[in-house]
Parts: sequence; C-alpha cells; structure tokens
Amino acid sequence: MQKEKLVLIGNGMAGVRTLEELLKLAPERYEITVFGAEPHPNYNRIMLSPVLAGEKSISDIILNERDWYAEHGIALKTGDAVTRIDRIARKVVTNSGEEMAYDRLLIATGSNPFIIPVPGHDKSGVIGFRDIADVERMLEAAGRYKKAVVIGGGLLGLEAANGLQKNGMEVTVVHLMDSLMERQLDKPAADLLKASLETRGLKFLMQAQTAEITGDERVRGVKFADGSEIEADLVVMAVGIRPNMALAQDAGIHCDRGIVVSDTMQTYDPRIYAVGECVQHRNVCYGLVAPLFDQAKVAANHLANLGIARYEGSITSTKLKVTGIDLFSAGEFNEGEGDETLVLQDPGAGVYKKLVLRDNRVKGAVMYGDTLDGSWYFQLLREGTDISAFRNTILFGQHDLGDAGHGDQTRIASLGPEAEICGCNGVCKGEIVDSIVKQGLFTLEDVRAHTKASSSCGSCTGLVESILASTVGEGYSATPSKKPMCGCTEFSHDEVIAGIREYQLKDMDAVRDFFEWKQPDGCASCRPALNYYLLSSWPGEYQDDAQSRFINERAHGNIQKDGTYSVVPRMFGGLCTPADLRAIADACDKYKVPEMKVTGGQRIDMFGIHKEDLPAMWKDLSDAGLVSGHAYGKALRTVKTCAGKNWCRFGTQDSTGLGVKLEQMTWGSWMPHKFKLAVSGCPRNCAEATIKDFGIVCVDSGYELHVGGNGGIKVRVTDLLCKVETEADVLEYCAAFIQKYREEGRYLERTAPWVERVGLQYIKDAIFDEQQRKALAERFRYSQTFSQIDPWKERAEGNDSHEFRKIEICAA
Repeated sequence: MQKEKLVLIGNGMAGVRTLEELLKLAPERYEITVFGAEPHPNYNRIMLSPVLAGEKSISDIILNERDWYAEHGIALKTGDAVTRIDRIARKVVTNSGEEMAYDRLLIATGSNPFIIPVPGHDKSGVIGFRDIADVERMLEAAGRYKKAVVIGGGLLGLEAANGLQKNGMEVTVVHLMDSLMERQLDKPAADLLKASLETRGLKFLMQAQTAEITGDERVRGVKFADGSEIEADLVVMAVGIRPNMALAQDAGIHCDRGIVVSDTMQTYDPRIYAVGECVQHRNVCYGLVAPLFDQAKVAANHLANLGIARYEGSITSTKLKVTGIDLFSAGEFNEGEGDETLVLQDPGAGVYKKLVLRDNRVKGAVMYGDTLDGSWYFQLLREGTDISAFRNTILFGQHDLGDAGHGDQTRIASLGPEAEICGCNGVCKGEIVDSIVKQGLFTLEDVRAHTKASSSCGSCTGLVESILASTVGEGYSATPSKKPMCGCTEFSHDEVIAGIREYQLKDMDAVRDFFEWKQPDGCASCRPALNYYLLSSWPGEYQDDAQSRFINERAHGNIQKDGTYSVVPRMFGGLCTPADLRAIADACDKYKVPEMKVTGGQRIDMFGIHKEDLPAMWKDLSDAGLVSGHAYGKALRTVKTCAGKNWCRFGTQDSTGLGVKLEQMTWGSWMPHKFKLAVSGCPRNCAEATIKDFGIVCVDSGYELHVGGNGGIKVRVTDLLCKVETEADVLEYCAAFIQKYREEGRYLERTAPWVERVGLQYIKDAIFDEQQRKALAERFRYSQTFSQIDPWKERAEGNDSHEFRKIEICAA
C-alpha cells in the first residue's frame, strides 16, 4: 500500500510528541516530513531556564537527535520555515521556496512572546524569552553588560531573572501587579516567594507600568508611567505569549485567539490537524506542556485512523524551576462563593499550604516551601475525590503510599541519588532523574518503560510522580483522571470493568475485540488485569489463564533473588498443631530447606526451594492437611490475631477464634492486590488491626471494624467503618467490604488508595444499606464455592487440566 504523505509544520515538543505517538500506532502509514524554523532538532523548551542558569547545556535538553528522525524515515528540514499553506493544491511552501505536497497536515507552530508595543521596544538589547536563540543572546549580553531588567513577574520572567543573576548581572524585575505570579499564587505565597528571591539579590519594582525603553540604537534604560527611570543594558520581555496562528489565518483556516480545533484536534479543514500552543480548544489556549502532550496523543490516534480518542481539556499545575525554591499550584486557588479554605502556614520555616475545597472536593491548591504532596493534591483535584474522611489531616500530606513509600520526615529534594525509590525493582532516585533528563521523559508511563520504577506493585507511584514533577516542572504530564489500562487501549480500568459486566464479555478475546485492543494478545501489563477482572466478574464460568499471572502465582511460591522459592503454608488465625509442625519439619528435611523463618503474619516461611521441587513439596504438605498461605498472591495473605480473652487478662472477645473464622471464610480469595486482616482482642491492639486492609478491634460491647489501613515505611492508619455487636455481623460486613473492593478496585490498587479514591462515605453508603450489604456478602460467598481447594494436591493427583484451572481460580 502506498504511504500517505504527512507534513508537520513546527519541530517543537507538541508536534514531535504527536509523531512519537503516531509511530507507536501506525509506523508504516505515512511518509513524514518535518519543517522547523529553528536550526536545531527537537528540544525541551521548558528546560531553557536551567540552560540560562548554567545548570544544563543545550545538548542536555535535546529530545530527539537527528539520528532519531533518520531511524524512523522522517525527513527533517531545519532552519526553513513554512511561509504558505496551499489548501487547494494540498501543499506547503517554505521560505527557501521548497514545496511539499501533503495528504494530511499537522500544524504545531507554537507561540510567540508578547512584546509590549511601547516606544523603544525594537531597540537592540530588547528580547523575549522563548527559544535557544533568546538564551544565547542573553548569555552573550551577560558576558558584556551588567544591568538587566526583566519585565514580567510571572513564571517565565522569574526564571529568566534567576538565570541572568546567576550569570553575574544585576537584575530588577518589573511587574504590573502587586504580587508575583498572580495567575499561579495567592498573596501569602507570592510574598514568601518575593522575600526568598530578594535574599538572593533580585530587586523588584511592583505595580510599575512600563512607558518607554530609552537609549539610542541599544537600550540604556526603562522609563515608567510615573516618570521614574532605571538603567538597563538588557531588557527581557516576559509578559506572556500569543498563539502563532498567522500561517493558518493566511490559509483561511478558522482562527479566534488561536487555531480553532475540535475534540479530535482537527481544524475546520478535515485534512489539517493542529496541536500545541498555537491552538484554541473549547475557548482555551494552553501554555504549559502537559496539556499539549494530551493533545498530541489524541491527534496521533486520529491520524492513525483509530478514531476513538477525544481531547476534553486539561487541568494544569505549575512549578517554578528555580533551584532551591519549591513552589506548586494547581486548579482554582482563589476561593469563591460556597468554597472553603484550609491553610497551613509557618512563615519562620517558609512553608505555606492552601487548599480550596468545594463540597469536600479539592478545587485548587497552592504550596510553597514543602511541595512533596503536590502531585497527590493534583490527583485528588483531577479525580474529584471526596476528602471528607481525611479532611482533618489532608494538609499534613499523603498517607497512603504503602510499603515502598517515603518516611514521615523525608522530602524528595533531600534524598540523595542513591536513595532507593522502587523496592520491587531496585531503582534509585539517581537512575530515575538521569532517565528523565537524558531520555526526555515527561510521563509516569515513560519512566516505567525506561526504569521499571512503579511498574510492579505501584506503591512507589507517588514518589516517582513527585520526582517527575520536581525534575521537569510544568512539563510533567501527571497521571490523567482517565488513565488507560496500558498502551494496548485508550480505555481505563473502570471502563473495561464496566464493559465486561454490562456486555457479558466472558473471555479475554471477547474483551480485546470489543474494546478494539491495539495488540491482539495484549501485553504483560493488561493480561493479568483482564484475567483478574474476568475471574471476579464470572466466577465458575471464566477459566483462569495461568500464563496471565505473575511467576509467583504460577509457581505457588515467592521467587527469591537467587532464583529459588519460598513456601508458606497457611496457619488459620496463627493456630497450629504438633502435627502441622512435624509435617513442616519433615518437608524441610526432605527437600533440604536451608532456612526457616517465623513471619510477621504468624506463619512459617521455608526458603531455598527449587522450582522443580515445588509440586512434590506441596503434595506432601497437602497430605498433612496444610494448604497454601498465598504469600505470593494478589489475594488474602494473613489474618493476624492476638491471644484474646481465652488466655489474655485484657481480652474482651475471642479474637483468635474470630480470626480463624475470618480466614476460613476468605482464604484463597483473589483480590486486586494483596489483602491483610487482623483481629485484636482489646483496644491495646496487639494484632495491629488499625494498619490492615480490614481490621477488627474487640471491645466489651462488640467489635469495631476498621478499613483501608497499610503498613510499611509509610503507615496509613485505618478509617473506622462502624461498630457491630456479633461475630456474625463481623463476618457479613467483612465479606461485603471485600466484595465491594474486589468488584470495583483497579488491579494492583491496595485498599488504602481505593478508599481514598472513592471516598469512605461511598463505601459506607453501600455497606450500611442492608440490602446491598447482604447482596455483596452473598456474591462473595458464591465466589468462594470455586476456591479453597489446594491446587498443588489436585495437580499432583493427576486431575485433568480443565478441572485444575477451575480449582485454581481460588476466589474468582
């Protein structure tokens, strides 16, 4: 098939990101030509400030070297701007006179700096701050002159001022308003920022209106409307940008404040698409990088003729790229009628946090001095999470990061490059930062693909996102509220779950066909998730796909760093008999187990078992009545108990007996992630029930039920669900909560983030409604009729593979 011709006008970040996304979807569809007005290949424009400050070089910020274009068969024409679009003949004409025909045209001409049209604005030494050439001119001026004036106290102006000062210039920032960065900060945060910058030597003239740039051919000063004047050898205009739409206007393409595009990123000419700072979408023009990448993905989807993606706008966040200053803002941070404001302020420590709430949902956030939780607040804002359950602690930061999270006193900025961020894959901070900088990464998925960080259990996601935000500033493309399951589909976990149930999709092929999966067999990311969603949706009907499980689940043991496995038999509620211990000891002798350990979950772990010995070892243990503890599974792990009233003088209820009943009811249950229970016999809480996924604290009058806890480095204390009176109530409420989580939790999502994502009140509404609660509990009990049979015993006894797969569902 003859390739269509695609021409890209503009070699910037948005346009080239569109090509990158397109090459993933339809690498052979187009013959691609790129025209760039600048002489450079694609570079990271948002990192110009660190280049100006001397923290990076030009080569450090190149995103796609010329070899990349050649490797993908893309013709790159640099230093030759397109000057005319002939829509009738479907061709473009460049400044050099070259003509290029197109079948599809992509306009990504970006924006131009706004130069205030005051007298003298065209003098030598008056420049904008938009590209590499501007940076080179500023660096050249810094080497020859001493005094600089930056007009504009916004994000770009302050970054320019910081860079010029680091190059030895005396810098004065002139701003029309009474506070800096008024579009991103409220007054208290802006005052802290100004004070900090002043200690670094920057000077400020606030509420100053520029009237004239003075001098002969070259600038010598700036005169203001009140008649005052200051000296200047260099004037940098950083007062805003304007979409570069002149080329589109001349071609008769509909424009307003920018090139008007639809939700598919098409202009009014269906053969012409546009992305980036040059476009206007739903009356909004975006000047930050993250929304432009969202647009690029949608444009690529339609250029590839998939036709299913839509761009519906973006919520943006901002971070100042000035070393040593931590600042973050997002959403609508100026409260309006009906809004509430939460503020944490410590002027002495230079810390300020403000959250604007509406109906217990985050509407906007401003942070200065301590911005570690910025990505979490941004996620709460995007997803519209009800924060009422943790409103009283939200200003103190995120508390659901789980096993691989950061400690209470740790801050990303203070972590050294050797600090381990992802425990599952052994990835340190330095490796992540290096990949972000050298590979030009902007999204969590990019980091996962290059470093494996956050690609396993996902509990370090908050840390990785914070490193991304800290490293690339506003270029960070945060996890969207509608995040695709993986690169195989545009649909989210929630949409796939709903589709499976609504349209009766009962095997993986049916799901992939219905949702038009890009890869017919899926990938390592989506196959385990689809397998779980089908198991949980169709118990007894869907046949488990063992090849869509992680190696630990396929082998029924935890793989260790030397390639051997550990085996953990289940001990219900921590109880065991002499016969159990003899069976374990005999297995250890027979299979030459080099080490045994009593686990924190009240069980015995046997290490160093070879994979080929696992079936026989499990048969021996099964013959003795021992079954798997599922220490390897995304399933129920343990039910931790204390001695309870039968032995302990403080015990109020039979916690051990209740723990046994809970474990007998729930063991073998596949879950979105690992799941732990605990029963404490009194409020002294020896079983640590208040940091478990579901915890019970026994009191004289009954049982307190707690949900959504998490242990590890960063502890997330449970939320109190309710108090019940009988053991039967405990079992029913527990079954209902688990089933709600199993049906609605996303694969690899622990209960802690799930509870915070959907809101505790949402869960209470379901569990407290007697009809819903009993229905959930009944569905859980039904699913358990297909579990709780030891799979290794069945396999060892030679049952056919069909029956074994049915048994191995273990809790669909």
